[in-house]
Amino acid sequence: MEKILDIIEAIAHEKNISKESAVEAFKEALINTAKKLTSQTSTFEAIIDNDTKTYSINKVITVVADDDEKLEEEPDSYIPLSEAKEFDNSIEIGDQLKEEFILEDHGRTASANLFKELEYHVQRRIEQDLFEKYREKVGTVMLGTVNRIDADDNTHVEIGELKGILTRRNRIKGETYKRGDTIRALLRYVSVDPQIGLFLELTRTSPKFLEALMANEVPEIADGIVEIVAAARIPGERAKIALKTEQMNVDPIGAAVGVKGVRINAVSEELNGENIDCIEYSPIPEIFITRALSPAITQSIKVDQNEKKAIINITGDQKAKAIGKSGINIRLASMLTGYTIELNEVEGVTERQTDSNGDTIETNKTTDTSALEDLFK
Repeated sequence: MEKILDIIEAIAHEKNISKESAVEAFKEALINTAKKLTSQTSTFEAIIDNDTKTYSINKVITVVADDDEKLEEEPDSYIPLSEAKEFDNSIEIGDQLKEEFILEDHGRTASANLFKELEYHVQRRIEQDLFEKYREKVGTVMLGTVNRIDADDNTHVEIGELKGILTRRNRIKGETYKRGDTIRALLRYVSVDPQIGLFLELTRTSPKFLEALMANEVPEIADGIVEIVAAARIPGERAKIALKTEQMNVDPIGAAVGVKGVRINAVSEELNGENIDCIEYSPIPEIFITRALSPAITQSIKVDQNEKKAIINITGDQKAKAIGKSGINIRLASMLTGYTIELNEVEGVTERQTDSNGDTIETNKTTDTSALEDLFK
């Protein structure tokens, strides 16, 4: 097998893997073939000569003490010191004796085993390279074509060299796909299954998918001018996203929404019509939680940062807005801020008025008339 490196380079080119990976795969194939032809407890090393482009295999035997347990466990890889000194009196414990192993002496059996081992290890290297390639893309949006829908309603998607799987629980409620459809989803994990091998686990329900879509649509987010602090979703229904910026001349909400809502609408359309509320983040919990409960108007708030709990006083006409349909608004506000929110209804009615500049003014009308009783005595 002269000029073996030429063969390895050809394999690397054909399989689209690096030359280094192909060489390592070949070394492992040589070692495993030698073990199959001798003993699994034997130790071998494979050496590639880059100048002559040939290889050699050495059987390695390590010198140990006469009473070492390894002599019984792996007798083909170890030799007692007393026996080794018969060959060379200067040998010490830990030294290694090497004997060249000629693979060609074992005929067709060696060739057949080497071919199988090389095929196996090259495939493992291909999968390892793919695993590393796509692991770096975890958390990014992937574009693929729907290949089929299986009996469990999982959507199988072709993405580059690998197969992606969008399970039912990772799909937005109400979405349906058919073969040939183009789909965008977030790469959640790169996984290995004993039956189907390496595959990509996709999701369209994660808040990270919303964040990735916003980054794709909003240049200020992609460039880091506007930062997404947190996001919360009830997939397909409603979402809240908290934004902030360190630049005084940039409006984070305006940048995210876009002119006439073109940016936020593009993201909403991709999410099957999901309504997205953009909120300006504040490091002050009271302000952040109050904004997160929008469009409801709160009267006062008491926050326990240790317990991560907020008690909010709110008038009856605003309570329904704070809770939202099926509790969506308060759930999203809690998910976004990380606080448990408790509403405490107080008397009064909150109205919105407009001043001369067109700005909204919030007023609270009380139904408590006890202060007027003295006028009628």
